[in-house]
Amino acid sequence: MTLYEELKWRGLIKDEAGEDLEEKINNGGMTFYIGTDPTADSLHLGHLSSFLISKRLEKGGHHPILLIGGATGRIGDPRPTEERAMKSVEEIENNFKSLKKQVENLFGFEIVNNYDWCKDINFIDFLRDYGKYFNINYMLDKDIIRRRLDTGITYTEFSYMIMQALDFLHLYKTKNCTMQCAGSDQWGNITAGIDLIRKKEGKEAYGFTMPLVTDKNGKKFGKSEGNAYWLDKEKTSPYEIYQYLLNSEDEMVIDYLKIFTFLSKEEIEEIEKIHKEKPELRQAQKILAKEVVTFLHGEEESEKAKKMSEALFSGKVKDLTKEDINNIFKGVPTFETKEETNIVDMLVEGDIASSKREAREFVNAGSITINEEKITDENYNINKDIAIDGEILVLKRGKKKYFIGKVN
Repeated sequence: MTLYEELKWRGLIKDEAGEDLEEKINNGGMTFYIGTDPTADSLHLGHLSSFLISKRLEKGGHHPILLIGGATGRIGDPRPTEERAMKSVEEIENNFKSLKKQVENLFGFEIVNNYDWCKDINFIDFLRDYGKYFNINYMLDKDIIRRRLDTGITYTEFSYMIMQALDFLHLYKTKNCTMQCAGSDQWGNITAGIDLIRKKEGKEAYGFTMPLVTDKNGKKFGKSEGNAYWLDKEKTSPYEIYQYLLNSEDEMVIDYLKIFTFLSKEEIEEIEKIHKEKPELRQAQKILAKEVVTFLHGEEESEKAKKMSEALFSGKVKDLTKEDINNIFKGVPTFETKEETNIVDMLVEGDIASSKREAREFVNAGSITINEEKITDENYNINKDIAIDGEILVLKRGKKKYFIGKVN
């Protein structure tokens, strides 16, 4: 299987530009780039597919460049619904430094900043040297622009396409960069750059897009209630990523293995066979979670995340450390209590029950567990012997509602 055939099998190519793109990809030796604007100080799981494609191309003999948009980040690419909020220059510069360090550590790509070549272009030169090559009708026909016409789009956003095309031209001239790859929402910007290179240099350039990675309902991969799963483990713990992947839908998990792992076609087909025969084992999800967390954070962190997940699933909460619990239950409601506090009082004071009567009902019904020990005596008093490390209480009300208590 050629590199191009592998990318197609993995579902990683949607749109293509360049008649002999397949041959170019298979032969190796191209310099290509992917880009991201410094809108945050870390990449998230949604970025990972394009970065892994770049890694696959690198293994196939191509040279990757990551462009971090210090200039375009000051503008903001058009969103489908509304204009992005402008970020401060200080925040953009801090984000650039953080992303540069993260990408160098994770992927080892060459990194450039488009602010370096955009900062000295004055407005007249911008219009004369670049703007004159763009027909308004051509720009209006691009999908993202067309979708914003009814609600309104500013000149700033409208100009983003020209800036990205300018980037491609600059990298073509200075680094012999002949290909750009990006998510499918960037197709119009990629082709704008290819057209600009053809018009100004009389040369051909190439590009392709990757399909948007989603769940079975079309929701973006790596998004949960508006929150991203960050690749920085200080922002999102390895356990959180592991657990998110472990909960992948049966209908999607094989596609995710193709997109987010370097497992071979033969290995994935064998996993798929087991998955179809015994989906209840969730073998495919376990392998996906292990492979991704190992790639991002190393084998030790992957094993720790697996241990934490298994301990929680099997009810062996007492086997966990205080640090493990903080990672697992990050964001759940917390409360403080004192040793020898009555269970009923604690439930009310910790906002776990709305009244003493409701608290007694929870206890008598067997709905309260503390560190996986069911509490059914309403006269029970809290003691440090039941607490993890003499301090932490993992309290569960019912089947799924968790609270974390600290015994003072």
